Amino acid sequence: MNISEFGKKSGLTVYTIRYYEKKGLIKVKRDEKNRRIYDENDIEWIKFVKKLKDTGMLLRDIKIYSELRYKGDSTIEKRMDILYSHRKYIENEVKILKNYLENLDKKIEIYKIKILNGEKNKNEKI
Repeated sequence: MNISEFGKKSGLTVYTIRYYEKKGLIKVKRDEKNRRIYDENDIEWIKFVKKLKDTGMLLRDIKIYSELRYKGDSTIEKRMDILYSHRKYIENEVKILKNYLENLDKKIEIYKIKILNGEKNKNEKI
C-alpha cells in the first residue's frame, strides 16, 4: 500500500509518517520506482508506536526500541527491559491520576452536600 493508504489505515497523517521515518521509528521499503510501500506488519508496528507515544514514552526512547526491534531477536531482553521500565512509568501515572480523581470526588461530594443543604450561594475559598 502507498503512504496515503497507510495513513488512513494507521490513523496517522502523511506528514507524521514521514517524520517517523526520518526519526528512524519506521523503516520504509520502496518499489522499483522508489515509491514508499507498506504492509500489514508496518500498520501493526506503527499502531504499537502510537500506543507507546500516547502513554508517555519519549520519541528518543521509542527510537531506541525501534532500532533494537530491527536488529532482531538477539535484542529481545533489551526490548523487554525498555517495555518493563515504561510499564512502571505508566503504573506511577495511573496512581497519580487516581489520586487526582479521589480529590475531585471529594470536592464533588462537598458540592452535593452544599446543594442539598441549600448552601450553594455561600462563598468558599476552594
